[in-house]
Amino acid sequence: MANRRLLTAILSSIFFRRSTEKASRYTRSGKSMLDLLQRVAEKTRVLGVGASYSAAKDQINILVRMVRAYAKGEYRAISGKTLIRMVAVLVYFVSPLDFIPDILPVLGLTDDIALLLWLVSSISDDIDQFKQWESNHSSSIKIG
Repeated sequence: MANRRLLTAILSSIFFRRSTEKASRYTRSGKSMLDLLQRVAEKTRVLGVGASYSAAKDQINILVRMVRAYAKGEYRAISGKTLIRMVAVLVYFVSPLDFIPDILPVLGLTDDIALLLWLVSSISDDIDQFKQWESNHSSSIKIG
């Protein structure tokens, strides 16, 4: 229940609204999306250790791969709405000023991880489809 309230508060916050506005600008440029992914990689490197951080890193990694493939024009089976949601969550993730500021040790990442988990569960079919494409794509590279 507390998690749902936190998520509702995050999704309706000015911080997420701003992230969504930025996301619609980012998605117009492959270069902008790739620059964002660089910032995500930098922040991900400093995440702590432990099972929850490891799971978060895994989820971030799949989102980064999906957005990178889209930005490079390699994978386009993502709807515009899903792409904007993905990029908005990544923008929110790299922003130090959000619902719970990242300067607060441990607690500062709570909102980022909650939002990330919400996104991953809401686009799980898209993620499964991408993983299948990625698997086929990587095997065709190895063979060819």
